[in-house]
Amino acid sequence: MTDKLQKKDNFALKEKTQYALTFGVIATMLVVAGFPMVVVFFFGVFAYFLWKTFSQPSQKGIREVFEFYLVANEILRDDDRRWFGFEVQNAISQGEHILQRMHGAPPLVYFALGALYAKIGDHGSAVSHLAYVVENDNADESTYLHPSKDLRDYVRLLRKIERDPKEAPQNASAIRNLERLRRNKGSILLEESRSKAPAESKAAKALDAKKSRDSRESEPEESVLRTVTESGMRDGSEESKRSTERTSRTSRFRRKRSDEEEFADRKPITEVLHDIYDKNVQ
Repeated sequence: MTDKLQKKDNFALKEKTQYALTFGVIATMLVVAGFPMVVVFFFGVFAYFLWKTFSQPSQKGIREVFEFYLVANEILRDDDRRWFGFEVQNAISQGEHILQRMHGAPPLVYFALGALYAKIGDHGSAVSHLAYVVENDNADESTYLHPSKDLRDYVRLLRKIERDPKEAPQNASAIRNLERLRRNKGSILLEESRSKAPAESKAAKALDAKKSRDSRESEPEESVLRTVTESGMRDGSEESKRSTERTSRTSRFRRKRSDEEEFADRKPITEVLHDIYDKNVQ
């Protein structure tokens, strides 16, 4: 362990020496080119701040992992506290976000997330996360030989907490409790979730079947209502048509009657012609 730390310190010293030599060469070239020393000095200060900014690890994402450990440990701890459903859901969302963002997330995140799924009764998701930690050999920490930058920063902060728990006592306690729960009850939680997962699947299938049956039963009622409505509309339209025909016949009959009454007092055409002829003869 001491040799590894010494090699790490030597590597960091070597990296800083390379940066210093590179800056020295660039500064010398600027002075030879005729740049004032003030410009070279400000350029050196600006380059130093850029190097410090981009060489710092992304602590925000790493702190999110340890905050997730704190919340998960409080929820999974066996005490008399009662947690609201949305609190557990928020913790699960936080753990899922870590798995999506962090390449090569620690196995403890998978375990804590699977235990939270088991607590809310989502045993299917619990099995998928717990099985990865308990039964998959690749989930062991010793197999992580090519870590990502986020995982390196996480391990660096984790070892710092483990060496001096007084700096972050709550984080240190949460990590120890989760590791103990993973070691002692990981397999038990996995088996319990596996035994309850088929029941959840059957319940979900029964619920889907009930919904499908209810929808099929509601279809005939809708068709009957639609048929009755359409028949009523057809009957109404036929009745309206017959009423219109009756009204038309009545109006025609009335017009005929009125015409006959109007010409009832008139003489026939033969009498009219006879009267005219007689008058002309006279």
